[in-house]
Amino acid sequence: MSLKETLEKIRRELARKDEVRQEIHTATRRASRLSKQAIFQIHRARLEKAEETLREAEKILRGIRDMTKDYPDLLYMGSIDSALQEYAEAKILLGLIREFRFVSFEELGVPMTSYVLGLADVIGELRRRALESLRRGKMKEAEECLEIMETIYEEIINLEEIQLLVSGLRRKCDTGRKIIEATRADITIESGRASLERRIADLRKALDERTGE
Repeated sequence: MSLKETLEKIRRELARKDEVRQEIHTATRRASRLSKQAIFQIHRARLEKAEETLREAEKILRGIRDMTKDYPDLLYMGSIDSALQEYAEAKILLGLIREFRFVSFEELGVPMTSYVLGLADVIGELRRRALESLRRGKMKEAEECLEIMETIYEEIINLEEIQLLVSGLRRKCDTGRKIIEATRADITIESGRASLERRIADLRKALDERTGE
């Protein structure tokens, strides 16, 4: 084979690889969008629809693995990592809401690093759920969300090696800590307000009863 033929073969192969890369980029954006959509559906209590949406995302992610079969280095594209994190976040949140448990990375079929990073992001979604619970006057539900948030944070920071080995996790933990502190403050304020309203209501009732004597 001449040098010209060799270089032409390389050109064709690289062109094909670039086509696959672009296909993967499109697929990962679609998978990420579906995972975000599923999280929105979870917050709207549309759990069956969220499961359906995540099945579609899972199908796309499986397809990406097949697409990288001939080009394994493409598996390390940043967009794939982001899509896997979004998917893990949505699946973990759904597991907590629907089954009251933490699903494992083996169950999800995602890399350990994607699982841990997605888990850290669940803290923010639980804050959103806690605030909605407060808005609806469901204090116990808000407190349960806070308890899970604290559990996630504490379990991650107790294993310092994970923070050192998973890029970006320490930053997510710092963000998670601030989110937890803000949520705890919101719950404390709302609890105090609700307690004050009850005392005022009791006082008015007592005054009304005394006035009616």
